[in-house]
Amino acid sequence: MGSIVVACYKPRPGCEEALLEMVRGHLPELSALGLVTKRPSIMMRTADGTIVEVFEWVSQDAIAGAHKNPAVIDLWKRFEKVCWYETPSNIPEFQNMFAHFEPI
Repeated sequence: MGSIVVACYKPRPGCEEALLEMVRGHLPELSALGLVTKRPSIMMRTADGTIVEVFEWVSQDAIAGAHKNPAVIDLWKRFEKVCWYETPSNIPEFQNMFAHFEPI
């Protein structure tokens, strides 16, 4: 059974476009490794520029395996060069009953 994740990426100063390119391109890499489903992701932007992405891992085992996979670890390191990971509960929009975002 799949697992839906909400990932929040706050761009480092001057890295907004690089981050957007990373977010748009990382699922094919994870898919090639058999870690995510074919379900299209949903990408959106908060008022402060944080990118929120919703996508689906294949399983809990796939998530666990990702943490040991050198290709995924490299991908995450590339993300860390252009963003900070943010906890969804720290995103102001998520404090509203109905959170609204700019679609990407």
